[in-house]
Amino acid sequence: MRSPFLLLPLAVALAAGCSQEAAAPATAPTAQDAPAAPMNAENRSHDESSYAEPDKVVIKDIALDLKLDFDQKQIGGTALYTLEWKDKDARQLVLDTRALDIAKVEAVSADGARSPLPFQLAADDKVFGSKLTIETPEQPAKVAITYTTAPTASGLQWLEPSMTEGKKLPFMFSQSQAIHARSWVPLQDTPSVRFTYSAHVVSRPDVMVLMSADNDPKAARDGDYSFKMPQPIPSYLLAIAAGDLVFEPISGRSGVWAEPTMVGKAAKEFEDTEKMIGAAEKLYGDYRWGRYDMLVLPPSFPFGGMENPRLTFATPTVIVGDKSLVSLVAHELAHSWSGNLVTNASWKDIWLNEGFTTYVQGRITEALYGTEMAEMERQIDQTDLLAEVKDMSPADQALALPPLTERDPDDALSQVAYVKGSWFLEFLEQRFGRETFDPFLRGWFDDHAFQSANTDQFVDYLKKNLLPKKPNAVTEAELKAWLDEPGIPAFAAKAQSRNFSNVDTARIAWEGTGTAPARQLTDEWSTQEWVRFIDGLGDKLPVEKLAALDKEYHFTGTPNGEIAMRWYPLAIRSGYAEANTAAVEFIERVGRRKLIMPIYAELVKTPEGLALARQAFEKAKPGYHPITTGSVQDMLSKAK
Repeated sequence: MRSPFLLLPLAVALAAGCSQEAAAPATAPTAQDAPAAPMNAENRSHDESSYAEPDKVVIKDIALDLKLDFDQKQIGGTALYTLEWKDKDARQLVLDTRALDIAKVEAVSADGARSPLPFQLAADDKVFGSKLTIETPEQPAKVAITYTTAPTASGLQWLEPSMTEGKKLPFMFSQSQAIHARSWVPLQDTPSVRFTYSAHVVSRPDVMVLMSADNDPKAARDGDYSFKMPQPIPSYLLAIAAGDLVFEPISGRSGVWAEPTMVGKAAKEFEDTEKMIGAAEKLYGDYRWGRYDMLVLPPSFPFGGMENPRLTFATPTVIVGDKSLVSLVAHELAHSWSGNLVTNASWKDIWLNEGFTTYVQGRITEALYGTEMAEMERQIDQTDLLAEVKDMSPADQALALPPLTERDPDDALSQVAYVKGSWFLEFLEQRFGRETFDPFLRGWFDDHAFQSANTDQFVDYLKKNLLPKKPNAVTEAELKAWLDEPGIPAFAAKAQSRNFSNVDTARIAWEGTGTAPARQLTDEWSTQEWVRFIDGLGDKLPVEKLAALDKEYHFTGTPNGEIAMRWYPLAIRSGYAEANTAAVEFIERVGRRKLIMPIYAELVKTPEGLALARQAFEKAKPGYHPITTGSVQDMLSKAK
């Protein structure tokens, strides 16, 4: 998944109606063949974030017929649903929506004849949107809904040409995770339901339209496009984008879509993608999605990446010219097994997506770039997680989160799912050895392919297929410590990077002598080593020391977002005003939430900085994604 955190560590990131009030969703999906819960009393496949009733009926396929209107910033058209009725007594189809204008709902017979169905759109809930209840007394096999999105749809961003790289054509893209798909398609917006889909999309003829489906690299740009996704996916992986996009291949099954001025740089930066696919296949079996392409979005994309199947959405901020941030690709590719292939049944088990993916990402990184690179990234992750959990509620520190009830699943997500989840799998690997653990993990993916699962199902699988291999390797208490208890277990082994020891030695020497580390040393440093160096400088430094470092290494104005998000807050806290202009330019140009929020957070602490932050936000807001806009507005409104 894309990384939503404000201070997300590097390796994880190198991974976004009607009136009045509606009750929070009360109807729960049920797990398919869910075993008795060994770790938790409640049914962990209950999705509190959806109104849908998949125990009664499920969507098996959606056929979309849509038109993109850049002038009105709207998508309009029809969604045709193929349904599987599970309860013979069910008389309603309940869907999730957010700020959609529903024009009509129809039952569609086998001969194509259509008849209207009564429907009711409930009052809007600020988190979950509006429940759409359709009366279906005859349990039709197909239902069609004609609708239009709102210009403010939370899952869509519409950009003027001036906000793009090329400045010539408008741009539009979706961000459906976690529960934003309901803002552009009425559906069962829960990861417990998977469906295939097809789409016919018309648009202005000068933009290229792409979806999380079978995009043809040779497709003509003519304003009329057709897509098919034959593998069943959950709603949060439904994706669309349109703009001045061209394609450059990397291999026979992988390539990059981007604006013309960006595509060559992106293809060069991501040229190891085919090697990554091969490394993952060697560990976890065939890549099952056909093509693996990447779409580089404008800088306003609020996250690092989004693992939309067949078409990863990626931020341009990872394209820095030295491949030091391509862990993003490794992370999103890893989702092709963990998340896309085997999906958490509800968002309270998000660690089954993100923890597994972060672990697989590390294995891919190790296979291509060596053990030390993977260890540096693990150490950064673990250090930042240990700092973050100090301010978290105990319940949010567990891998198996309690029911989310009225919480927005985006707000419930933290580094715990990514880093503690990965750390747990590393613990299992260490206890059993890779020769045993690797086949076990591959078996999990194979046995649950194209299914949704919960923590209890994983624990049941673990107890049947791994723990008996070494009966005394892991205790019940250790499992509980990882899954249900706060913090990181005291027995967890921490990552230790040799390179970071050298960085620490160089920084300590500089602190003692004032002599900057030698260029022959620092010229070989990766982004990860610079992150370690800056993170070790402390909360504040004398202005003259910052100026000396800046003169030597040119941190101010850096094109590297991972360095910028650390350098500018340090400079602002320390009163190094020479960096202010570049810091403001950075947050005006970049909309990736993880990179800019730490800078805003420091600016708002002083009256002068708050004024700069407000000015920057007013200038940048038209190009920010709604998710980023909401985060910045919330911070500014709370600032004194």
